[in-house]
Amino acid sequence: MVVVPLSKPANNSAEAPCRCSPKSMSWVSLAAAGALAAGGALLVSGQRRAGLVTAAAGTALAALDQQETVSKWWNALPAYLAEAQDMLSRVQAALDDISAQRERLHRLMTKSS
Repeated sequence: MVVVPLSKPANNSAEAPCRCSPKSMSWVSLAAAGALAAGGALLVSGQRRAGLVTAAAGTALAALDQQETVSKWWNALPAYLAEAQDMLSRVQAALDDISAQRERLHRLMTKSS
């Protein structure tokens, strides 16, 4: 039997100082988090319309807070859409091929009967 010693983790959360700075926690991010939490609570409690509106407001605030990330995603979106279109085209071609094979098999089976 082999015994492996367990070492201490490099980043011990009890010893590490808080990395939260007053600038990083802006009122927009706090409002977004609160709105998302409230929207989730409303959805769980059965108030769908109010929950969706509140969650949408929280999402809009989060997008406002993360403008650079949203901008990068928006710029990358056409490439993802082109890739999805290419995949759908390949699936369509495969389905057309399967349909042609089915028709040939059907004609072959009806001739022999």
